[in-house]
Amino acid sequence: MTKKIRVAVLFGGKSNEHSISVASAGGVMGAIDSAKFEVIPVGITKLGQFVPFNAPPEKLSLSEGLKTIQFQGESLRFSLDGSKELFLADSSGKESSLGAIDVVFPVLHGQFGEDGTIQGFLELAGIPYVGNGVLASAVAMDKQFSKTLFAAAGIPTPEFEVVTANQIVNDPESALERLHQLKLPVFVKPARAGSSVGITKVKEAADLPKAVAAALTHDNKVIVEVGVEGREIECAVLSGRGDEPERVSVAGEIVVTGREFYDFEAKYTDSDAAKLTCPAEISDQELKQMQQLAKKAFRALGCQGLARVDFFLTKDGFMLNEINTMPGFTSISMFPRCFKESGISFPELVTELIELALES
Repeated sequence: MTKKIRVAVLFGGKSNEHSISVASAGGVMGAIDSAKFEVIPVGITKLGQFVPFNAPPEKLSLSEGLKTIQFQGESLRFSLDGSKELFLADSSGKESSLGAIDVVFPVLHGQFGEDGTIQGFLELAGIPYVGNGVLASAVAMDKQFSKTLFAAAGIPTPEFEVVTANQIVNDPESALERLHQLKLPVFVKPARAGSSVGITKVKEAADLPKAVAAALTHDNKVIVEVGVEGREIECAVLSGRGDEPERVSVAGEIVVTGREFYDFEAKYTDSDAAKLTCPAEISDQELKQMQQLAKKAFRALGCQGLARVDFFLTKDGFMLNEINTMPGFTSISMFPRCFKESGISFPELVTELIELALES
């Protein structure tokens, strides 16, 4: 009998996308091939405690409501001595080994999970992991630096300005004056957050200070982007095996109804706020162009494993919005849906991601 590959699935975390990570983990664990893989769920509380988790995956879905990982007396610890061991500590602090882990699937969104921090920790532990490395994760999470690299690679992206908390405190007039040079409407965003948390669409210049203040509650750096008129088109990217090129899915489209933009509620709590279509109705030429740009963006940041690439399709062609290095894996997420429409089922996708991690 072939020994199963032991996969630790990490989810939750300290970011403001904690509950979305939990829902994504439910999707991954529900799709994983139990004949091939042994799953060890590892929840991370909002305080950063690693804890065991035993609920069935279907209880983590968005239809069950947003969930939070809680500490209940027991904790988990990854060894850093290269043994890849996972230890369980009971409420008295007494530890026992749960054995070695073959690979980690860090289904973590946002800071302290998708930004290179957990990737660095796993590198120290010597455990293979699914997805992007330290540098690509960190750069993709920071919209200022990712957009700078996209521009250097010749990939069109919306015009933007950046302001920091220190600039707002020390010289708010100069900081806001730069923002007033941008054509309205603009989107004010935390520079290092996802799931549309902390984003405000600003149509009047007088509303900029309030929007910046709101974004600064999530990050000490804010990016302000010129609004782009166009269709919201996304695609999914998988690394190739060995020396093979990346695989890019068909396109998906987000059509927002009744809201200013595709905000947190439209993504996760209001099922009537947006319509997700896959495959999107675009021409063969547009699909080819999008796929080429997605590969170019993936390579520009040094990505590996997977990414979701988000575009605006304008009258002048595609404009890159951002790359997400650990996209959602919920029942409504575009990443698994786009690959399903491209011929790779959710279970096949999860298996491929794990095998890519073990191969690298």
